[in-house]
Parts: sequence; C-alpha cells; structure tokens
Amino acid sequence: MKLRRTMRAALKALRRNPMRAMLTTLGIVIGIAAVIAMMEIGAGSSSQLKKSIASMGANVLLVIPGSTTSTSGVSQGSGSTVTLTPRDCEVMAAECPSLRAVAPMVRARTQIVYGNRNWVPNQMVGSTADFLEIREWAVAEGECFSERDVLNSSRVCVVGQTVADELFQGESAIGREIRVNNVPLRVVGVLARKGAAMMGMDQDDFLIAPWTVVKYRISGSTLTNANQSASGGSSGSTNTLSNLYPSDPPSLYPEQSDTQAQNSPMLVRFTSIDSIMAAARSAEQIPSAMQEMKQVLRRQHNLRTGQEDDFEVRDMAEMTNTLSSTTMLMTNLLLSVALISLVVGGVGIMNIMLVSVTERTREIGLRMAVGARGRDVLRQFIIEAVLLCLVGGALGILVGHGGSLLVQMFLRWPVETSPSAIAAAVLVSASVGIVFGFYPAWKASRLDPIEALRYE
Repeated sequence: MKLRRTMRAALKALRRNPMRAMLTTLGIVIGIAAVIAMMEIGAGSSSQLKKSIASMGANVLLVIPGSTTSTSGVSQGSGSTVTLTPRDCEVMAAECPSLRAVAPMVRARTQIVYGNRNWVPNQMVGSTADFLEIREWAVAEGECFSERDVLNSSRVCVVGQTVADELFQGESAIGREIRVNNVPLRVVGVLARKGAAMMGMDQDDFLIAPWTVVKYRISGSTLTNANQSASGGSSGSTNTLSNLYPSDPPSLYPEQSDTQAQNSPMLVRFTSIDSIMAAARSAEQIPSAMQEMKQVLRRQHNLRTGQEDDFEVRDMAEMTNTLSSTTMLMTNLLLSVALISLVVGGVGIMNIMLVSVTERTREIGLRMAVGARGRDVLRQFIIEAVLLCLVGGALGILVGHGGSLLVQMFLRWPVETSPSAIAAAVLVSASVGIVFGFYPAWKASRLDPIEALRYE
C-alpha cells in the first residue's frame, strides 16, 4: 500500500513537467534503441554466418597435400606436393571410427558445351557420392551416380542449378549429353539449390562427376590453370613455316594427340588425387577424427617418427571460430558505443533529478515536517528516476526493433530478434535509474526540514 502511494506521488510529480520528463528520457531512448538494434543486427549476422558454414557441410575436415621445397630453398607452397591417393580414402573410411564419410577430390576447370551453348562453372569436382553426403547436398531432380559408376569410369555427371539454367534454359537436364573438354557426359541429376556461400561465391555453379572420369579423361593433371579448356592442345604445336631448318631430328614414332591420350591414359607410378574431404560424426569428435586421420596417413605414407607430415588436415571449425569471433568483436564494439549513449542518458537523468530536488526543497521539507522519514523521500525520488528510465527503455525497445526492421527491409541485412537483448534492456534501464537516481534521492532524504521550509 505504501509503495503504491509512493508510485502515485512519483507519477504526479513527473506529470507536472511533461516536456522536461520527455527530454530526460530521450537519452535513455537513444541508448536502449542503439543497444537493441546492434544486438539484433549482430545476432542476424551470426545466424547468417552459421547458415553459410552449415551449407558447406557439418563437421567437415579437409586433407590437402603438403608443400615442397626446391634445391634452392624456394617453397612451392601448400598443396604443391603429390602425396594423396584414393587408397588413403579407403583406409581412412575403414580405420577411422570418428568419421562418417570420406570422399576423394579431383578438381578441374574447363568448358562445358551443350548444343550451341557453353559455360565454365566455378567448381568442377571429381569425387564419389559421399561428397554430396559430406556437404549435405540433396539431389533435387534425377539421382546421383553410384560407386559402380566410379569404378567403371562411367561418363555421367550431376550439375548444379546455375549450370542447368545456363545450358538448358528451363528444359529438363536429365538424360542430356554435354561435352566437357571433348568428353561426352550424360547428366543424371540436378542438385538442390544452395545459394551463395559466405564469401559470395555461387555454390550452384557446380558440376560433379566420378573422380576417375575427371582424373583420366578430363583434366589428366592437378588444377594449375584457371581454365584448362583455354590451353587446349595448341600449346605443344610448332609453326613449321618459321622452322625451315630444324635442328632436332625427326620423330620416328608419332606422338599421341590430346584426344588419344585422354582415351588411353598412361598410368603413372600411383594414382594421385588433389585432396580428401571427410566429415566427423559430431562436432565433439572432430579432434579425435583429426588425430585418427593423421595416424592413418602417416602410416600410409611410410613417415618415420620425427619426420614432418607431407599433408595438412584442416578443420572448418577453425574458420568458423575465426569468423564468429570477428563478428562478435564488431558487435561488441558497436555495443560499447551504444552503452556510452546509455551512460550519457543516465547522467542526464541525474542532472534533472538534482534540479528537481532543488526545485522541490520546500515540498520535501513540508513532507518531512508532517512525519515523512528520510527513507520515504529516498524511495520516492528513486522510483521517479526508475520510472523515467523504464519508460525510456520501453520506447527505446520499440525504436530499436523498428530500426532493425527498416535496416532489414531497405539494406537487406540479416536481422534476428533477440528476447535476451530485450530483457537485458529492461534490466539496464532499471539499473540506470537506480544508479543515477540514488545520489539525488539520497541528497533529498538528507535535507533538514527546518532549512527546507525556509528555502525560497
């Protein structure tokens, strides 16, 4: 009952100067609105980041060859050596219980031709059906090629939505025959749409085929050129008109053409692949999966104790944590700026409450003369400050949420409503009212009634 009377008296006191009360809460409104907007935009960015990483596949591990160093001491960089084989994939799949799927990868970049249309996809991968399982990528139309297709080097492929749109332009792609570096491939499936990756790359501009076909018939080597179809077979041709007197003796046995070499490839000492993609069974098993993979690969590559690895195992979680920490850092920086606005608003409330104490000195003296105690006066002024902050907090929540929705509507930024941020805003508003309203309230409760009544 006493608290209700105190609140009624506080509201009555605030209604005496509505313009001053509104201007006092303006600082709190701006501060809370900034906090809410920054928290919702930051939460939306984090969610979008997680979705982009999830579209690449959950708990993904990537194995790439190590680096080589020339005799002059020049390092060729990561992936320059040839050490990974399909046998490594088979052994890892059999002996690494922490892995749920393993797939070899052979990359290429060349032109696709269908009729009078052509296209060069961003990604052309030779792998197995497990690649799509690792990436958690469904086939929207048709089906994926099988393990038998990989063993038989069947000329089949699965394309992404962008490739299907560019080549077939609305027609069904299933069963159509395309030419990839003069190798005919039959389209057996079209992948579901994934959209852009976190770096803006179109994930649907994609073609996947059995790695045996890409390795032996399409690329024949590791991906060293931006567009392997651009070099074609003209790099080794000779202009005989400018070489009337050749110094080299004539070749007694004609060399194979590019087409003949692709149709009957010469096997090297061992079959190499560009990289290996694997997926752990869960995020908690990623460290154990990495350790198991390293042990298997070291044994497969006959590496002695103390000898450096000739491969690298990369964890996508490291990239996730790096990007998440960067996003969190930017959000915290913006949140710090918003909190400065709250502090400025709290100082404004303290200033106005001190002015109010000075203006109402006679009123305070009269109340204390008729029996009010110091704690009653303290409670009244603290409640006035808290009410100002709560009203400002409520308006700030509405303004901040509305501002974040406008950002989403016009700038197309990802935004996610944060109930925790709203609850925190309410608590912060009340805390600001208590902290910055305590000193004026304490000063009012310490007034001498006789001196207060004499105050002019």
